[in-house]
Amino acid sequence: MARDRGQDEDFAGPLKRLLLGIVLICLIGLFLLWRIDSPRVERFRAQVVDRMVPKLDWAMAPVTSALNILHDFQSYQRMYQQNQDLRRELQQMKAWKEAALQLEQENARLLELNNVQLDPRLTYVTGVVMADSGSPFRQSVLINVGVRDGIMDGWAAMDGLGLVGRVSGVGRNTARVILLTDTSSRVPVTIQPSGQGALVTGDNSLAPLIDFVEAPDLVRPGDRVLTSGDGGVFPAGLLVGQLALDPRGRLRVRIAADYERLEFLRVLRSYELEDLSDPGQLIRPGVLPETTPPETVPDPAPEAGNG
Repeated sequence: MARDRGQDEDFAGPLKRLLLGIVLICLIGLFLLWRIDSPRVERFRAQVVDRMVPKLDWAMAPVTSALNILHDFQSYQRMYQQNQDLRRELQQMKAWKEAALQLEQENARLLELNNVQLDPRLTYVTGVVMADSGSPFRQSVLINVGVRDGIMDGWAAMDGLGLVGRVSGVGRNTARVILLTDTSSRVPVTIQPSGQGALVTGDNSLAPLIDFVEAPDLVRPGDRVLTSGDGGVFPAGLLVGQLALDPRGRLRVRIAADYERLEFLRVLRSYELEDLSDPGQLIRPGVLPETTPPETVPDPAPEAGNG
């Protein structure tokens, strides 16, 4: 058996070299044939192409299909990128629309009240969303600003377009923001243009409920929902969203903030409101100076009788 295996190896080596030489000679001949500039050779090449190329369509079909699939994938990829760009532009257009509406309303108010003064104390601190701890029982996010940045509990957080929630729990370098959709969230709001007061109540859905509407008949789907500032929870005039109806006919708010892409949040610096314990301070604050009582003249002593 060992001898037969050795003989097979002895024959295999020369046979491989012979086949390799034949293949090289054929290739060189084919190259020279296609390079020769002769009318006869040209006619021969044309006949070969006419006979062989139509018969190779079946072999080119998989290649053609693969190229078509590649082109379709590239077109889908371009469409996906364009879709993402359009969504970003649409979000920017919503922000511009909201800014235009606010400016229009502000202009109308300023035309009526020439002495309106805007509050310059509402500045903000921008933080990056670090983690999303959304769950069936609690919905909140963590941001990378905290006590070192002056953040305090209760301050409002926005995504640049609409209200997101409030700060609830502050560390040195991080803070937790309770979202409007959380079940513990209660925000007093005003529904425009009717001016009706209501309360936005979170129920762990993307569209919180609207409760305690003063006059439900005066509100319509599509009305803008703004914070009212009642109770000192949030500054007044922050956009929450638009009014909507669910399939059960209950009033809900379609939140303006993009909860699917919470990357940066603006925490609005609030300020302490002056506590007035005495209504008279509204007219004349401060302590009135003490008045000295008028001097009293002592009664004259009765004269002694003559004895």
